[in-house]
Amino acid sequence: MVLRTYFLARLSRLSRDMRNGTTITEFILLGFPDIQGLQIPLFIVIFFIYILTLVGNGLIIVIVWAEPRLQIPMYFFLCNLSFLETWYTTTVIPKLLETFVVARATISIPCCLLQSFFHFFLGTTEFFILTIMSFDRYLAICKPLRYPTIMTSNLCLQLALSSWMVGFTIVFCQMLLLIQLPFCGNNVINHFYCDVGPILKAACVDTSILELLGLLATILVIPGSLLFTVISYIYILSTILQIPSATGRQKTFSTCASHLTVVSLLYGAVLFMYLRPTTHSSFKINKVVSVLNTILTPLLNPFIYTIRNKEVKAALRKTMTCPKTHHPE
Repeated sequence: MVLRTYFLARLSRLSRDMRNGTTITEFILLGFPDIQGLQIPLFIVIFFIYILTLVGNGLIIVIVWAEPRLQIPMYFFLCNLSFLETWYTTTVIPKLLETFVVARATISIPCCLLQSFFHFFLGTTEFFILTIMSFDRYLAICKPLRYPTIMTSNLCLQLALSSWMVGFTIVFCQMLLLIQLPFCGNNVINHFYCDVGPILKAACVDTSILELLGLLATILVIPGSLLFTVISYIYILSTILQIPSATGRQKTFSTCASHLTVVSLLYGAVLFMYLRPTTHSSFKINKVVSVLNTILTPLLNPFIYTIRNKEVKAALRKTMTCPKTHHPE
């Protein structure tokens, strides 16, 4: 409350320092302006990826809820992840597709702020869900006898709800301050979605408090969740190495290999984008990595979790195969 009052007081004092020019009411998304002639092929490819993402993540949710054998904590959290990925990619791809087919893709300030909120809310929640999934794998591998009594249905529900609520709170508190900013600067966003950085640059007032809050939230969410995940996997690998047989080690590691792959893709892309020195960063490189993070990763997740998972593949065949009807002769 004190921080909010301080920030609003700064806005009041700095309103007289607004830049020359008219107040802007919309932003222009540049997308990828250097791909002249490739807009239509890229539109088709990304649209196809979007449909595959919706179908793949939707199938995982349907399969888990339809197959009683899969209604265990690991797949409950996977359903949360698939549901999240469906909406995470939906916040970005429709507007990205528009940048390929119109000469000037615009978005109103309220819609831009709304897109930014959902993009970062869902992205933040994803880190927490993946962290909980690493905790689940830690308990299943390192505490197998106590696992059923610890990871109960109530605890699973509480952990999942906590992930969504904490992710919402972290981003919503910052958004409450962001929506009160007046905008009168450059309204061109050199990205394919409403990233916070360009939005703050378009503000007419000092945004140092918001930038500080964003930095603190980033440190809390990304390195914090990564540290917890790394510690979990140190214990997991230590336990796996103590298994005497090679077959046992391989079978145990296979239960967390998919999660480890997804974690590596996500954290690798995000750390590359946000934790590099600003002086060496490149918008073009960041946009390409953003494509990996916001478009390809949600597409790959269903395949990563099913390609070597016999239980999911068996449930998928069961769900997709229609029972034969026998007609009397």
